[in-house]
Amino acid sequence: TYDSWELLLVDDGSTDESTNVALRYAERYPGKVSYFDHDDHQNRGMSASRNFGIHQARGEYIAFLDADDVYLPQKLEHQVAILNSQPTAAMVYGATQHWYSWTGRVEDLPRDKMHKLGVPSNTLVQPPKLLTLFLRHEAWPPGTCSVLARREAIERIRGFEEKFRGMFEDQVFFYKLCLSATVFVESGSWDRYRQHPDSCCELSRRTGKWDPSRRPNPARGAFLNWLEDYLIKQRISDPELWKLLQKELWPYRHPILYQFSVTVHRIRQIKKILKRIRLEIQRNLAFKYPK
Repeated sequence: TYDSWELLLVDDGSTDESTNVALRYAERYPGKVSYFDHDDHQNRGMSASRNFGIHQARGEYIAFLDADDVYLPQKLEHQVAILNSQPTAAMVYGATQHWYSWTGRVEDLPRDKMHKLGVPSNTLVQPPKLLTLFLRHEAWPPGTCSVLARREAIERIRGFEEKFRGMFEDQVFFYKLCLSATVFVESGSWDRYRQHPDSCCELSRRTGKWDPSRRPNPARGAFLNWLEDYLIKQRISDPELWKLLQKELWPYRHPILYQFSVTVHRIRQIKKILKRIRLEIQRNLAFKYPK
């Protein structure tokens, strides 16, 4: 429903028919759709590909759309209006729908769910509030396709970190932006995040590189170490932020102590369960054999 847009298709070394499909769209809609790829058709990862697109963009605002996800028709119209009305906001985002029903199977319909925001909607949030909420696990970073950001704000933080080729490349970017700029959290949901077994997240989970729970995993460990270095370089001294980050880093810095604490916690949970079972047995016996 919004006409003033350009679509930049960045080919990250695809080996299927994606290149030909993208080229056909660029030929059909010259001046509206453009095709780009890396030198020698390399696969350079998500961050480098997003930065490539950002450098080629001509607009004031930038949004991202991964190849397997979709926008709802009103996405750009709605979010452009928000940024136009909120001149202090560097970015706007809303909840993302985790989309299982794309398969067309009836049994997948109930699996669709909305990505939690964890913060009041239709609110301007000042830095570094969102980072503290993310590290407390009280709020969740935006979905990549849920955002619309000012180009100058993206350039100010130097875009995406290209050493993050896949997992956490989005969180690295959002932590950088939310640390430096005001963000508007909106009530709308304008994108669908397709859930399928060949996604980056699912492949990383199956290979043990990432764990969706809070258990330590290589991908999150790399992200947290990067965050520590970044806060130091940016000379961030916020005590609450540092306290939360050190708490998140503790399992990675002290893995033996962490495993010991997990074991102790499990033993305590088992003891509680056994105690409840014993009390239940005693109550049943007292009822069956009253004095």
